[in-house]
Amino acid sequence: MVTIYDIAKKANVSAMTVSRVINKSGKISDETKKKVEAVIKELNYIPNNSARNLITNKTKILSLMVTDITNPFFTNVARGAEDKAMQMGYQLLLCNSDENVEKEAKYMEMLISTRTDGVLIAPANDSSKRNIRNLSKHGIPFVLIDRNIQDLECDQVLSDNETTTRKLMEHLISQGHKNIAIINGPLEVSTARERYQAYIDTLKIHGIPLNRNLVMESEFRDSDVSSAIHHLLELPESERPTAIFATNNFIGMSTMKTLKKLKIKVPEGIAIVSYDGIPNYTESESILTVAEQPAYNFGYLGIQLLIERIEGTAPEKARKIVLPADIHIRASSIHKIE
Repeated sequence: MVTIYDIAKKANVSAMTVSRVINKSGKISDETKKKVEAVIKELNYIPNNSARNLITNKTKILSLMVTDITNPFFTNVARGAEDKAMQMGYQLLLCNSDENVEKEAKYMEMLISTRTDGVLIAPANDSSKRNIRNLSKHGIPFVLIDRNIQDLECDQVLSDNETTTRKLMEHLISQGHKNIAIINGPLEVSTARERYQAYIDTLKIHGIPLNRNLVMESEFRDSDVSSAIHHLLELPESERPTAIFATNNFIGMSTMKTLKKLKIKVPEGIAIVSYDGIPNYTESESILTVAEQPAYNFGYLGIQLLIERIEGTAPEKARKIVLPADIHIRASSIHKIE
């Protein structure tokens, strides 16, 4: 096995100089640096990270915990997180909780045992608080993305759920809709609560009474909205929805597919808007009105905040970044009704 002493001997420098080149520390002339790097490449030297970690107490490994990697939103979050981590000299480990707090807890235990330097987390739901506090007990910094946890003081990168929901709802209202159904995720998830509250508030602002019969709950993951759609269609004609607000992309896709199976035209029969973008490979993408979140920035900015916490350059007070979404009006909601 090649050691730094082998490199030092061949480059005719001290072992300390080789160490400084490898760790990018200390002042070294460009000529010496190039000479040492050439020998490192020639001898195919691979630094012993384990030994280095014992000295620095850092692994240079960050972890990203998402709730559903099959969701294109989180795929793009991961892309942004990895890019920023690599840019800052860190590697990224990906964990997928499947919206399951118990699975999330097992991952947290693994991350604690392997001494990850920090974790960027999209919590499964409110019960994730105990898992996250377990990180704190072991001195591991964390940042929340997409979803928040009440009474948990920490850095966060979140969506502007209130403004985005209001814009989607007001678009439907501008088309003449009053019977607007909502198909939402579980209310134990902060994004579902915030989008639901914004739905209620927007109706109230426009003088439209809230009809509880138009409020449906599904799952953000593996969404099957067929029973919710059937319930809505069985309502008396005066209550039946002329539009549906789907609170995430999977719910939006499932709603489109269900209405197509039932041979209900969109938007003539029922208009649809969706929170979150739809991947390009779906047939619904080109016609569905969506609020496109800057998913890449969630990951990129989240990792930046996390590294600042790890390296001690962050302010003492927790920071919150709220990212706006872009509204893309498409055919699924463009239909004026009387």
